[in-house]
Amino acid sequence: MTIEWRYTVEQEVGLGILSVTGHLGPDAVHRFSGAVGWVVARGAGPVIVDLTALRGWSAEGQLAITEAAGRLAASGRSLELAAIPADGSLVPTGDRPPIPVHSDRAAALAAHGVRREAEQRQEWRTTGWPG
Repeated sequence: MTIEWRYTVEQEVGLGILSVTGHLGPDAVHRFSGAVGWVVARGAGPVIVDLTALRGWSAEGQLAITEAAGRLAASGRSLELAAIPADGSLVPTGDRPPIPVHSDRAAALAAHGVRREAEQRQEWRTTGWPG
């Protein structure tokens, strides 16, 4: 089982949102890493990884998220999570930056002063992203 992803940039505040669906397990880690590479190349501000539609994650998936936080930090950006799956919590290793966790997407956006998502935003996604 794999994942689908969509990356949007709220240009008014420079905030990136990487939304992920499916199951972030060992088979999906490479695809997630590719999505993070896409994010690193297209933006400059903080990134919220929206896990609202994620059905679950494995230890490998959680590790991929902590590695993504490190990749983003290396380019001067932060990573935050919204709506982590109920089957676990994320504990970054000591050599990775802390990862703030928000209860849902709305709370994550509000933390950055976004009251309503912009009507004009740039978006990229996998072809299998739900319509």
